[in-house]
Amino acid sequence: MTYKTIDTAEYPAQFADKAKRLAALLSPYYKGELDLHESPRSHYRMRAEFRVWHEQDDLYYIMFNPETREKIRMDQFVPGSELINTLMTAVRDYVIDKPILRNKLFQVDFLTTTTNEAVISCLYHKQLDKEWEEAAEQMHKALSSLTAKLGLIGRARKQKHVIGTDEVIESLTLGQHSWKTVQTENAFTQPNAAINQQMITWAMHAVGTSSHDLLELYCGNGNFTLPLATQFEHVLATEISKRSVASAQTAAQMNKVDNVAFVRMSSEEFSEALKGDVEKRRLQDIDLTSYDFGTVLVDPPRAGLDDLTLNVVSEYQRILYISCNPETLIQNIEALSDKFDVTKAALFDQFPYTHHIEAGVLLERKAD
Repeated sequence: MTYKTIDTAEYPAQFADKAKRLAALLSPYYKGELDLHESPRSHYRMRAEFRVWHEQDDLYYIMFNPETREKIRMDQFVPGSELINTLMTAVRDYVIDKPILRNKLFQVDFLTTTTNEAVISCLYHKQLDKEWEEAAEQMHKALSSLTAKLGLIGRARKQKHVIGTDEVIESLTLGQHSWKTVQTENAFTQPNAAINQQMITWAMHAVGTSSHDLLELYCGNGNFTLPLATQFEHVLATEISKRSVASAQTAAQMNKVDNVAFVRMSSEEFSEALKGDVEKRRLQDIDLTSYDFGTVLVDPPRAGLDDLTLNVVSEYQRILYISCNPETLIQNIEALSDKFDVTKAALFDQFPYTHHIEAGVLLERKAD
């Protein structure tokens, strides 16, 4: 299904099909009820990327049908936030008659927040010179009134020009607390703000409050880390992306969270260090023996957990697993099934009108 053919009336049936599919996959390991979390039916995506199509004097956005590669004109984008739709029109209308900004423009990316902040990235098949920078400054000034904060970025081969900012501050309300996160252009963030809020809330309820420490692998910008830090004694969180770690550290200061340490390492590297196989320079200021890890949180890429990381997480009492690929999730659950039971499970519809499923499970060690 392409975005052009979205029919919001079909959403309940599509969501029900996803719930049945996930329940069937989990059935050998989990007999309880799935916690089901529906997405808003429109304007749920906070980021989007569009190719730009030049046709004589006209200029418009396109996406490609993933099956046929047919190009689909996108004058509006129903899944996109209201702000994305506003900025789509504003950018197109501004550059269409300005050759300096229009020439060789082949893609525009939008990152927005529920706090009305945005970063627009314009990608070019040409080098960006002083004349482009001056024209882009005027564009930034013209569009800034549409947002609370606006960043405009020009990208070309080995070039990145930032006007204003390349990051935004998102705010999520969880219970009585408002949490701020730093989201950066070209870095991963959860695309569906409403579902992200539900995911964090579910995770907090799933693990409850503990007197031990939390280990988190693949922590990104601290999206789960900081709210969960209120429920554990200490948190050690790892992430391979330097920019994401910097964003997480900034967010920790903004939210006045002081019981979290962030380490820039891949899960594989950290797993090796935990096993004592290698010494890692980035852990030189951290005494791993001082932590009492009882729960581990993983939010891996689509490939799931590698064998080494699986071996490491199997040492703890509980594993909170957030998955963007139910097939690899089931493979990992199978590998852990001798030692762990799935005690809670949830479906989060990050990507309505697609086949993609986001899931969360809590695995708890079996009684001896």
